[in-house]
Parts: sequence; C-alpha cells; structure tokens
Amino acid sequence: MKDRLEERNRLMSPLPDYRPQKLSLGHLEAEILEIIWDLETATVKQIHDRILSDPERELAYASVTTVLHRLTQKGWLEYSKKGRAFSWHPLVSREQARAIQAYEQLQQFLAISNPDIVAAFADSLDTASLEQLDAIASRLQTIRRQREET
Repeated sequence: MKDRLEERNRLMSPLPDYRPQKLSLGHLEAEILEIIWDLETATVKQIHDRILSDPERELAYASVTTVLHRLTQKGWLEYSKKGRAFSWHPLVSREQARAIQAYEQLQQFLAISNPDIVAAFADSLDTASLEQLDAIASRLQTIRRQREET
C-alpha cells in the first residue's frame, strides 16, 4: 500500500499554468473530451464514428460540431484546419484536467470554513486515506523546504 502511495506521489501532476475558463462539463462534453484524449487529435467524423460505434447510440453529426465549439469556447480545446477538415486538440492533458478538477473540489470543500464539518470528514477516513494524507503532508513538507532553499 505504501509503495503505491509513494508511486502516486511521484507521478502527481502539478497544476498546469493554463486552465480552461469554464471547468464544468456536460455528459456529452466529457465523453467527447475523453475521445479526443484517447486519439490525441480528432476530426468531427472520427468522434462521431466513435460514438456511433455503440449501436444503441444516436447522435447528429452537427451535435458533435456544436459540442466541439462549446469545448473550444470553454477553453478545453483548440482546432487547426487541414484542407477542408478541422482537427481538434486538447489544451490540457487528462492528468492535468484531473489535477485541476481535484484542486477546485478541494477549494470548494475548504470554503465551507466550518472546522466541525472538516473534522468530521477527516475523522471518518479509512486507513488507506489516512496513509494517503500522510504521504501528501510529506510531499508538502518537501516542496516547502525546496521553496525555502531557493
């Protein structure tokens, strides 16, 4: 267990300098973003075909285009034009997105500012969670020491 936590800490994604303007994602937006992360770059047709590979799904080609434009406006994607086709690329990696979303959730939790609620939450954590918190605290101490040395 401890080895797994140490490995996770070594692989922790730092918060990226760039963040999308709007972090909230609808179900279809999240699904399309996952497809783009899988493919690294994708056209509307590739995304549409991937979604329709599920015989239970129906989705208009124009709906994919609309969602891609929304994701671009929110700051999650950018696109480039090659001939007549547009290719969409993520502006943050899947790991960076998870780090940003976790950070935002933690900030919302801490914004409660009620020590009783935070203490009750901390008291209910299981052993694995406590080991993870210890690993996080250790990592924070290392970061702070490094910051003081510079």
